[in-house]
Amino acid sequence: MSVSLLQPFGPEIWLADGQETEVIGFRYPTRMAVIRLASGDLVIWSPIALSPELRAELAELGEVVHLIAPNSLHHLFLGEWREAYPKASLYAAPGLKLRRADLQFDAELGDTPSPAWAPALDQVLVRGNRITTEVVFFHQPSATILFTDLIQHFPPGWFRGWRALVARLDLMTAPQPSVPRKFRAAFVDRAAARIAVRRILEWPAVRVVMAHGPPVGQDGQAFVARAFRWLTG
Repeated sequence: MSVSLLQPFGPEIWLADGQETEVIGFRYPTRMAVIRLASGDLVIWSPIALSPELRAELAELGEVVHLIAPNSLHHLFLGEWREAYPKASLYAAPGLKLRRADLQFDAELGDTPSPAWAPALDQVLVRGNRITTEVVFFHQPSATILFTDLIQHFPPGWFRGWRALVARLDLMTAPQPSVPRKFRAAFVDRAAARIAVRRILEWPAVRVVMAHGPPVGQDGQAFVARAFRWLTG
């Protein structure tokens, strides 16, 4: 009996882990979230590689209508999703349109949720970072915050050789999930970042999803507060 690729994570939200990707020799896992709106339409957050098996499971849940790239670094598989679901709307985080000029985006994400998903999803732009502007989402029915790269946690031994040293110094393999040091240093406008994080901390979060780290199933608000204490004081 085959194992389902889509794993329930709360009311109307599922997670799916995909293949690893490589950036200058560093291996990164991939993870996406699927959110089913009251209409039955599906929102795909940070799409992973699309396989026939995954496509079949999605068809059982509903119709794929919204494809979200939550920052300018998570875009590798957008083309295949656009081809598979040509009627779906494709949303870009700030900066991604320039990087992926080959794709036709329908809208750029901002601080205001699309009316299509506003009853279920809130969002905020974490501005002021030179690496990327990440759009953080909050799924209200499951009380889940979705982070892409701003919080990461890799297990000991994930990286080897000099990359293991770099990952340790960068806090990617810290004892607890953390904002990597490279992202901390890249916040050139910390005042703008604090405003965004304070808004995130107002969400009554129970769960937290990270693209690069184990999901958190409880005390989500306290988890986020600890991860950003270096910024908020």
